Amino acid sequence: MCSDSFVSIRSLGVGINYGQIANNLPSPSRVAYLLGSLNISRVKLYDADPNVLTAFANSDVEFVVGLGNEYLQKMTDPNQAQAWIQQHVQPYISQTKIKCITVGNEVLTGNDTQLMSFLLPAMQTVYGALSSLGLNKEIYVTTAHSTGILGNSFPPSAGAFRQDLAVYLQSILNFHAQTNSPFLINAYPFFAYKDNPDQISLSYVLFQPNPGTVDPITNLHYDNMLYAQIDSVYSAIKAMGHTNVQVKVSETGWPSKGDPNEVGATPENARLYNGNLLSRIEQNQGTPAKPSIPIDIFVFALFNEDLKPGPTSERNYGLYYPDGTPVYNWVARLSSTHGLFSFGEKRKKMSTFIKLFAFSAASRTV
Repeated sequence: MCSDSFVSIRSLGVGINYGQIANNLPSPSRVAYLLGSLNISRVKLYDADPNVLTAFANSDVEFVVGLGNEYLQKMTDPNQAQAWIQQHVQPYISQTKIKCITVGNEVLTGNDTQLMSFLLPAMQTVYGALSSLGLNKEIYVTTAHSTGILGNSFPPSAGAFRQDLAVYLQSILNFHAQTNSPFLINAYPFFAYKDNPDQISLSYVLFQPNPGTVDPITNLHYDNMLYAQIDSVYSAIKAMGHTNVQVKVSETGWPSKGDPNEVGATPENARLYNGNLLSRIEQNQGTPAKPSIPIDIFVFALFNEDLKPGPTSERNYGLYYPDGTPVYNWVARLSSTHGLFSFGEKRKKMSTFIKLFAFSAASRTV
């Protein structure tokens, strides 16, 4: 269930991916004000928008900034990489806490083999440029992958990467181990359910009560798909000889609307997925295979972004409309839970909580 404990939710540390693929969003300064008033401490971008970085100057917010796939070839050139950092990172770092650079997004599951070949060299060159500027100890370098990099995902203990991607992933994992940087995945149980609604339990993907499934190798019980996906990635990483690379979820979410063939894309399912996920985070849970490592997640999405290409769902992952209206009714959700907000207490706190959760979000822009 979605928790209604305002104080504890404020301290969850849920990552916020702030996407801007729309023509009707609030100004960065307005977003900075809202996030600051709610004590939100982590924001993830898919670029290094100077307007956003400036708006968050002198705040306690830590940023992940991004280099799009279109930059990968350029970033294999040390001079270009250093110039990018000097232009997009260095001028802001004294006042805005930039902690990570993501180099590319879901590159290995695209169809561009040349782009794939640029990925690791670009990561290495960006890291080298940070080192030459004395920034490699405070800013780490990584990239985000789709769960499509997995060749096998069940049972989780038998998770394995696709054989055709092994040569890329082995080297990328070596890089992560050497630089102590995390392995990022964009994990969407919605996609699995949409493709197989007759075989996959909706309760299992929405964190609702269900019998779950048991890994026959480890006897570990899984009551939701997201945790199984994360542990499958851990198993695939272990199979490549690495046991100390942490997996973080750079994107996850559920759309409130979709095309006729996008089964399950409804406001109620989106409300359940995101609310139940937040409750799991509040419990400081790890996965069955990694119970001592709390899940680290960036929820998708902050706003419905009207300029995103693709199916209808791509424009409807938002928790909020750009005008500030919740896409689904979090007030009703809160008032039906544990009652920590009494009727006389303050719709204001409910409203603040809704705003907080609405601004816990992400973008899936490549």
